[in-house]
Amino acid sequence: MMLCIYIFLSIVFVVIAYPLLYIVSSSFSSSSAVLAGKVWLWPVEPTLYGYEAVFQYPQIWNGYLNSILYTGLGSLISVALTVMMAYPISRKTFTGRRFLLWLLLFAMLFNGGLIPYFLVVKNLQLIDTLWVMILPSALNIFSILVARSFFQTSIPNELYEAAQIDGCSDTRFLLRIVISLSKPVIAVLLLWSAVSNWNSYFNALIFLNSENRYPLQLVLREILVNNNISMTNMSLTAEQLKRFEDMRTLLKYSVIVVASIPILLLYPFIQKHFVKGVMVGSIKE
Repeated sequence: MMLCIYIFLSIVFVVIAYPLLYIVSSSFSSSSAVLAGKVWLWPVEPTLYGYEAVFQYPQIWNGYLNSILYTGLGSLISVALTVMMAYPISRKTFTGRRFLLWLLLFAMLFNGGLIPYFLVVKNLQLIDTLWVMILPSALNIFSILVARSFFQTSIPNELYEAAQIDGCSDTRFLLRIVISLSKPVIAVLLLWSAVSNWNSYFNALIFLNSENRYPLQLVLREILVNNNISMTNMSLTAEQLKRFEDMRTLLKYSVIVVASIPILLLYPFIQKHFVKGVMVGSIKE
């Protein structure tokens, strides 16, 4: 039985790991080797030309800065709103908590669709602004339910009652005690929100009109789907220009690697909280 499990897990690992390994290997291989299909596991004719092209393409760096801004600000706002929403409905003394909980569940299962969503954003005058990438997706209902379960199982009522006896207000109790005891779930919420904001491109696709506001993922989509690589403001010689044209496929792999680096760097710092936060948050009352 255990042998079958190990074989199954090994197959799953290969299925997941091989595309990642192929992308990294292709990004370090020559364009001719990639186009000829010679790359399988390891780089063929190793080169850094793909990354040189990335560094010379200004729209990628502009998208990088935009994505960092959207991810950083969006994650902080999302976690703050999630905690402020989840904590009250986790307390049994909060009036109307069950109504709010059912309202959240209903909103999670049903929505008005794309057209009402677009009209709401338009009427709020968020089109082609910084906030259209942050506010519409700031509150995730699944994250609220996870945080609520964590607060219910990890913050005892006796602690709240003792704080009340000492004259501690609800706001102070949340800021001074609850948040300090909730680092695992906050780390999980921060990771979920950061990954979601970093990979988000749909809102940018339908709400942003200015290219200087495009996030990195939308720039990557333009390269991967539309094969749209602008040469504007790129000081390249004729030889470099020809080489750049030959490396369009190679550039795609290089951009994918560059776009994945920030999340890969973030994960190890909160990995120790991730499993604990998810498992505790999965407990239902």
